[in-house]
Amino acid sequence: MSELRDAAMSSKAWPFEEARRVLKRYEKTPPEKGYVLFETGYGPSGLPHIGTFGEVARTTMIRRAFEVISDIPTRLICFSDDMDGMRKVPENVPNQELLQENLQRPLTSVPDPFEEFESFGHHNNAMLRRFLDTFGFEYEFYSATDFYKSGQFDEILLRCCERYDDLMKIMLKSLRDERASTYSIFLPIHPETGRVLYVPVKHVDAAEGTITFDDDDGKEWTLPVTGGNVKLQWKPDFGARWAALGVDFEMYGKDHSTNTPIYDGICRTLGVPAPEHFTYELFLDENGEKISKSKGNGLSIDEWLTYASTESLSYFMFQKPKTAKRLWWDVIPKAMDEYHQQLRAYPTQDAAAQLNNPVWHIHGGDVPESKMVVPFSMLLNLASAAGAEDKEVMWGFIRRYAPDAAPKTHPDLDAAAGFAVRYFNDFVKPTKKFRAPTDQERAAMEDLAAKLEGYDGAVDDEALQTLVFSVGKEHGFENLRAWFQALYEVLLGQSQGPRFGGFIALYGVAETAALIRKGLAGELG
Repeated sequence: MSELRDAAMSSKAWPFEEARRVLKRYEKTPPEKGYVLFETGYGPSGLPHIGTFGEVARTTMIRRAFEVISDIPTRLICFSDDMDGMRKVPENVPNQELLQENLQRPLTSVPDPFEEFESFGHHNNAMLRRFLDTFGFEYEFYSATDFYKSGQFDEILLRCCERYDDLMKIMLKSLRDERASTYSIFLPIHPETGRVLYVPVKHVDAAEGTITFDDDDGKEWTLPVTGGNVKLQWKPDFGARWAALGVDFEMYGKDHSTNTPIYDGICRTLGVPAPEHFTYELFLDENGEKISKSKGNGLSIDEWLTYASTESLSYFMFQKPKTAKRLWWDVIPKAMDEYHQQLRAYPTQDAAAQLNNPVWHIHGGDVPESKMVVPFSMLLNLASAAGAEDKEVMWGFIRRYAPDAAPKTHPDLDAAAGFAVRYFNDFVKPTKKFRAPTDQERAAMEDLAAKLEGYDGAVDDEALQTLVFSVGKEHGFENLRAWFQALYEVLLGQSQGPRFGGFIALYGVAETAALIRKGLAGELG
């Protein structure tokens, strides 16, 4: 353990770098609360998206890294801001009129448009928890509604009353004059309509712990700030939550980064040290636009898991968190293959290299063996050539290529075969564009087909790759990349493809010769 800890203390993997920053908070004295608290926040104004998952996945990686370098116990809280008023209706949910009628009400008071849960907030919270449970995360779930109404937030809310002027000074510096003139850190919940009110506060009574305001109809109300009668505006809420819970670490997207001084200032004004932060770059859709819960313009977690493993998504999250990344369907195959490449490399690495390997962080050091004897990209091309509609067809080819492989002994390969069939039929097949070969290409492909029909050499990737390579050279392809591209476009209907020797070994020598003949006859398109 000491050897592992020593390696971790110098590891350049970003989770260990962040874990060391958290540990530095307690280099002199351990935390009074007895543990280090990691937190992630979720705004349930729309269905959870992959960015939400990413925060929990990445925070978990840092928490695991911390547990290697320190014996201080840890907790991870996933906090849902479900008492926020619904400001707009998400575009990707049913019963739009029902939601429109409930604008400005707390999300846990808005009826569930799916008619499955107590409220829209409860529905989205359940979706988030289901997603997180799929990945086996260890976390505690907190609801802002429960937190405010149960009294857990009362102490900090009363402190907000006492230090109201100081908190307002922090907020007013960041606001335009027009907004500043009506702004208050407190948002009352109307006692009759149940809506979150954005109205000026006329008086804050620190002794009584109440606020006085006029509602939209001009009626004056005085409400206690405790017991769920008011909530804090979202920026003060961020810092106040840190203070109330004693949060040590929270990460958030780059779009929050300019607010960091505000969040920290609120927390410190309430008498608690601000936590460590990690700001990650945003995920982008196919057009390079920020993913939005309300638009539903990114991949959902369910969508990713329809076509690839949970580990491949965790791998995608580990990679370069400080770099904006396009999150679209075409990144899935690459993530699948790179994850298994890292798995295969792991046993050959020393301790320092293993701690830098993404799979250590994905599996918390308990790294499994990869049984993916066929890359996912190759499975996609096999599905294409074989016209596979189910994974049993795929296994007919896989068994011949790898006789020792079977669904029971190679569960990751079995799952990948099913993913490949679905991915091919949904995304690759509709975009395939076959073309006729040029005269030079036709002559070369006829020669390759003939050589394969008479082939009696070793059926392995390298020998067959050498054969394909030599045919290209014999037929005058100065740029052999153009020769391989021609094979992909004529035979597979795509401009890129697998290492062709490996494809022949998997698909079959005779079968590939027959595929070439069909391509030359124009029977594939």
